[in-house]
Amino acid sequence: MTAIDPAWLRAHPLPIPAADDDKSQRGTVQVVGGCSEVPGAVLLSGEAALRAGAGKLRLATVRSVAFHLALAVPEALVVALDETEDGLIAPGAARALLKRMNSCAAVLLGPGMTGVGAEALVGALLGGMDPGAGIVLDAGALSDLAAHPEALRRHAGHSVVTPHAGEMASILGIPKEEVTADPLAAARRAAEALGAVVAMKGSLTWIVAPGGQAFSCDHGMVGLATSGSGDTLAGIVAGLLARGANPLQATAWAVWLHAEAGHRLARRIGPLGFLARELLAEVPAIMADLSSGAG
Repeated sequence: MTAIDPAWLRAHPLPIPAADDDKSQRGTVQVVGGCSEVPGAVLLSGEAALRAGAGKLRLATVRSVAFHLALAVPEALVVALDETEDGLIAPGAARALLKRMNSCAAVLLGPGMTGVGAEALVGALLGGMDPGAGIVLDAGALSDLAAHPEALRRHAGHSVVTPHAGEMASILGIPKEEVTADPLAAARRAAEALGAVVAMKGSLTWIVAPGGQAFSCDHGMVGLATSGSGDTLAGIVAGLLARGANPLQATAWAVWLHAEAGHRLARRIGPLGFLARELLAEVPAIMADLSSGAG
């Protein structure tokens, strides 16, 4: 078991762009998610990817929200997707996305994505994408994965899933209490079934690779248990993947960066009551501090 701490992070540094690299060389992140009731999750994830150092950002969400999202995130290209009468992404939206996704360095599926059609959409996207890009699955993209792992296993060696205990229970088809009783065992089981790096989120976060390699991070704190926090973590992972970090490295770094951002806000604002979106501006300075040896 390896503990994630600043010493480990400095021993496994993130890819650093050359001084003359342009934004394309730091990778494009595509985020797909949201619905009419939860439009902000895509915004949080997308901004997190940029704060982690990705060069370009594309967001895709339901048509009724897309224009407003484009104004809220002027740095992003925003794709308007067909939606159902209930304000969810229509399963047929995959056709409009696949060509765009194949040119991305990293793809994040699931933030703010709800409804029974989510499984079909995620399956179509994973099944239609060319393997090679980094894949992050979060929130609505996680349900029932272990029962139908084939689409994700096409991307073995490139994928990350970021469940909390309830989502892990859904992935494995077991009671939540079984997950909370032994979260490391649940993470190992999911990593093997899915062929993906698993970040089993909690006050102690476990990170497990498909081969069984396991890491822990106890740097989390209670203020991080707030609406939108998971969206920011998933976006950081995607941004680091786009920069060229491998899935295990990107996940370990993202978990620490997310936790340390919470600690910095806690010292300045208080241990409770800071917002998920306030985590994002902390990330670049934390990365810089770790690179300089100050973190």
